[in-house]
Amino acid sequence: MPRAATIALSGVGRRYGPRGPWVLRDVDLELRAGTVVRVQGANGSGKSTLLRLLAGIDVPSAGRVTGRPRTAYVPERFAAALPFTAAGYLAHLGRIHGRTAPLARASAAEWLERFGAAAQAATPLAQLSKGTSQKVALTQALAAEPELLVLDEAWTGLDTAARAELDRAVAERAAAGGTVVFVDHDPARLAGVPDAAYAVVGHAVRPIDRPDPHAPAVDGPRVSVTASCAGGGEPPEGLPGRPACERLPDGAFRLTVAAAHSDALLRALLGARPPWHVHALHEAERRPVP
Repeated sequence: MPRAATIALSGVGRRYGPRGPWVLRDVDLELRAGTVVRVQGANGSGKSTLLRLLAGIDVPSAGRVTGRPRTAYVPERFAAALPFTAAGYLAHLGRIHGRTAPLARASAAEWLERFGAAAQAATPLAQLSKGTSQKVALTQALAAEPELLVLDEAWTGLDTAARAELDRAVAERAAAGGTVVFVDHDPARLAGVPDAAYAVVGHAVRPIDRPDPHAPAVDGPRVSVTASCAGGGEPPEGLPGRPACERLPDGAFRLTVAAAHSDALLRALLGARPPWHVHALHEAERRPVP
């Protein structure tokens, strides 16, 4: 059964000023829950404008946006000149998102730790490096557990470990039923992961054909998880990274996924209902790009 639409754009256009040129025009787009969507296009094509419309930062000059769920947005550049420490800012944003102060602090601390920025929690925002500022921006978005996560070049300025952590966070959001829309300058970003991709060309947003999602053609570290369900069922749909699935003679399944999504896959299996039992975890052979 198809998932319900998360957000829809109908005849949407955007221009800046009543007589300004159209940046986007007649855009019809429907994004579904539990999907990862890539947006690409040349510099100045309108990618960021589209993301700002999805996030509700901008309003359409024409058409309408419907069904927008609870949303978090991360821009490429975080405005760090605010009178807060990192922890104070995150606690403040957590309360805006409707969380109690203790829960907001705990969630912020968890994400800062995951991104390797826990030591900077008490540092004023204006004194943070570009990379740490970006980690704070990501933390405020991910700690809110949004139903729609919009990432505009959000990997920019992050170190290697933090980029991998953001990859895992994207998989976790989708596994939890959220929608993730992202732009990134690296064409290999989240290779094999997006469920859909769109190009912004000539004021329009056009779908791009995707390869078979169950056979991502990437040559890189992969992990195989051998697991079985207590009820003897099939693996649940929408697992992080869309692993290749093989049933073994003993009734268990071997699930093979890009290493960046292995943690999210394990969490999804162990948190499934009924739960899955993980028998083994090992590095899989690399599969060459055809």
